[in-house]
Amino acid sequence: MKKLMLSLCFLFFCIISAKAQNQHAIKGRVIDTTTTTILGGTSIAVLNAKDSTMVKFTRAAENGTFEINNVRNGKYILLVSYPKYADFVDFFTLDSTKKDIEYGKISLTGKAQILADVIIKGNRAAIKIKGDTTEFDPLAYNIEPNSKVEDLIKQFPGIEIDKDGKITAQGQKNVKVLVDGEEFFGDDPTLVTKNIRADMVDKVQLYDKKSDQATFTGIDDGEKTKTLNIKLKEDAKNGFFGKAVGGVGTDGYYQGQVLYNKFTGKKKFSAYGILGNNGQVGLNWEDSQKLGASGGTTVSDDGGIYFTGSGDEFEGWGGQYNGQGIPVARTGGLHFDNKWNEDKEVLNTNYKIGSLRVVGDRNTISQNNLATGIINNTSNQTYDNDIFRQKLDAMYEIKLDTTLTLKVNIDGTLKNSNSFNDYSTLSTRGDNSLLNTSARTLTNDGDDKIFNVNAFLTKRLKKKGRTLSLNLSQSVTDSKTEGYLNSTNSFYNIAGTLDSVANVNQYKVNDITNNVFKSNIAYTEPLSKTLTVVLNYGLNFITGRSDRKSFNQSIPGRYDILDTQFSNDYQLDQTVNQGGAIFNYKKGKTVVNIGSKFSGVSFKQEDLYNNKTYDRNFVNYMPQAMYQYNFSQQKSFRLNYNGTTNQPSLEQIQPIRVNTDPLNITLGNPDLRPSFRSSINASYNSYKVISSQSIYISGYYSFTSNPIVSNVFTDAAGKNTFQAVNISDKMPSNFSVYSSFGRKIKGIDVSTGLGFNMNGNTSYNYINNVLNQTKNMTYSPTINFSKYKDGKYNFYLYAGPSYNTTEASVQQAFNSNGWGAQGYFSGSIKLPGKFEINSDAEYTYRGKTQAFNESFSQFLWNATVAKKFFKAQNLKASVTGFDLLNQNQGFNRSASNGNITQSSYTTIKRYFMFSLSWDFTKMGGGVKSKN
Repeated sequence: MKKLMLSLCFLFFCIISAKAQNQHAIKGRVIDTTTTTILGGTSIAVLNAKDSTMVKFTRAAENGTFEINNVRNGKYILLVSYPKYADFVDFFTLDSTKKDIEYGKISLTGKAQILADVIIKGNRAAIKIKGDTTEFDPLAYNIEPNSKVEDLIKQFPGIEIDKDGKITAQGQKNVKVLVDGEEFFGDDPTLVTKNIRADMVDKVQLYDKKSDQATFTGIDDGEKTKTLNIKLKEDAKNGFFGKAVGGVGTDGYYQGQVLYNKFTGKKKFSAYGILGNNGQVGLNWEDSQKLGASGGTTVSDDGGIYFTGSGDEFEGWGGQYNGQGIPVARTGGLHFDNKWNEDKEVLNTNYKIGSLRVVGDRNTISQNNLATGIINNTSNQTYDNDIFRQKLDAMYEIKLDTTLTLKVNIDGTLKNSNSFNDYSTLSTRGDNSLLNTSARTLTNDGDDKIFNVNAFLTKRLKKKGRTLSLNLSQSVTDSKTEGYLNSTNSFYNIAGTLDSVANVNQYKVNDITNNVFKSNIAYTEPLSKTLTVVLNYGLNFITGRSDRKSFNQSIPGRYDILDTQFSNDYQLDQTVNQGGAIFNYKKGKTVVNIGSKFSGVSFKQEDLYNNKTYDRNFVNYMPQAMYQYNFSQQKSFRLNYNGTTNQPSLEQIQPIRVNTDPLNITLGNPDLRPSFRSSINASYNSYKVISSQSIYISGYYSFTSNPIVSNVFTDAAGKNTFQAVNISDKMPSNFSVYSSFGRKIKGIDVSTGLGFNMNGNTSYNYINNVLNQTKNMTYSPTINFSKYKDGKYNFYLYAGPSYNTTEASVQQAFNSNGWGAQGYFSGSIKLPGKFEINSDAEYTYRGKTQAFNESFSQFLWNATVAKKFFKAQNLKASVTGFDLLNQNQGFNRSASNGNITQSSYTTIKRYFMFSLSWDFTKMGGGVKSKN
């Protein structure tokens, strides 16, 4: 019996000992981050990591310490909470190797504080919130061999990437991407996200980037850009990495790309080259729109007016692609940036060179609504356009001392374009009787030279908050075009008999120059601890000249007779004085800006051919107000108001006559008065890191008093004559509402989002002396789902219906109201043997309307099967099928001023491509790919 009792006691002792080995203690002490104040009474909870149920709970003692005992093995969450402080959350695991967990000091951050951290940890710190910056640690996420930055940030909560690589962060679109705080080949984010390896990244920061002026003065001017900053590891800044891609496809398609990057400390050199006809035209080619390629004069915010194109087809081709036609692109670029002199001097420079050729056809059908009936138009266009461009830009910044900084930006562009456009149009009356026909051919060669320089000098004065800044800029543009116009226009009477024919055969030469000097000095003065005033004064000088010549033939092939009716030589000299004051109030969570700017503009326009002078003086009034309330670092509300005086353009006052389209003629109106537009913007955003919940709502509304509208008269032959006029008793308006809600669904670990877009406008114009009101509305709700499973699969899906309305009061029987739908899916699956399947699909539907009795739908499906090789998986072979169902059709619908238009155009259709991709890397610190 005694031995039995001893045995039972020994067994009981072993059980107790074993059980005790599975019991653990969690200890720590809670303090305020900034003041180191002891936070007694803080709530301490241990939650089950699987379902977030409560396991243990206690409160910190008066000295801030806490201890939780008897916690078994398992995976848990520690949640530390105190009123008016951000929560501390830590994921941890207890097992036989860990007896106790000692947290030491746990620093909580007051929600009103800016500089402290709220830390969320996985196996390591995954997310930190530092003031208004959210910081992601890549090592807390899955990084597969040779994965790219895009694969990394897809895993971040609150961030989405669409099919074009555009990023939406915390509900906000158009995210800018930087590398170590610097631009990398300009503003194209895909160069960074699709090419830089994820394992080279030290951290990713998400924040709202302020303007240079706001960053310097500390006064919020409302100009912010949601920005992702990719911070590279130190050992990734010594060595080189790159990528080479080559592909051959069916139907003559091909692609080639080379990217090379070299880092040496703070020096960075990069080069790229792209060759192909598969739709990849280069890096951010869209910035060609900044080169003044669009037609008409431009009125700047300060009231200055500039000569650009005349708004007709006879201008230099800007180089836009936008998925229309078949492109052949050959582009390349170089990038270099460096910091030296203890980071007091910074240089960032880029050089881009490239050519783009686009050929294709376009068919357009339109309905011109008149009070007396409708005119139906059908147009067919064939085009062959190409452009060659070089651009060099550089930024140099130097900190002359602790209070004085100079930043200089300079860029220059050389561009040569050639275009060929052939049009054939046919117009019929509402009873289908023939009204007119037109055949036009336009050929054009253009040369553009653009130069810009900007200097921004900032000085901090002795008194805190008192600053002085000077901004000087010079811009010079020179555009020369020459080409030929041939057109034959035939007009028919009601009986369908040919009534008249108008022929034009001319050689045209255009020479347009602009020289703009701008200066602005800004002084900030703190009036109190909460109130600051910003005073501005600027003086601008603008000179421009537009010399356009049209020549008729004296004998066939010899164009030497000047056509004075369609030739002109205008000289424009302007002086702009601008001043204003903005008051800024900032206290606690509230920011208020209110003030106004005024600009007095004096210009003299000379018609050098006819020896006529036209003088005009006017004042622009630009009030502004902004209210912002920051509920917390991740929740805010903003309301903006801006008022703008809009002066009539040169073409509206004294038009430059063109005859490239005899069916559309413009007349001037020297009695035009300025209009005034008021615009209101409101936005609300909220983001909760722990639940990955984002809410973003924005709204816009504008209305214009004394608006300048079009007065069009269409005669019996179908000719349109346009003239700008004022309306005193009507106010055109525009509005839009955008909202998004996103959250991660627990249990299935799927991120979901709801969105709703609504926009509309009410516009006015005169049609044959009848006031027409056109209303456009679009409603578009969406839902999306996404999931990323480490090393297995990922997908993104969105879909939603849309309803569009277009109604013109002059002809209500032929509106363009109809339903539509859109959807998109992308995903990838990783298979054994380093195989991978990627696929994406896009669906578009446009329903029938009264104006168009046919619906439109297409389903574009692409799929890729890829195989990776070597341990580093840096060689990839793939076969891709584009538009597998062969449904790609160029399509577009639009409506304005009583006209409804539908276009179809040449675009890239189904083909298959085999490609090889090789990533090469040799970095310091052991970051090296191995074959």
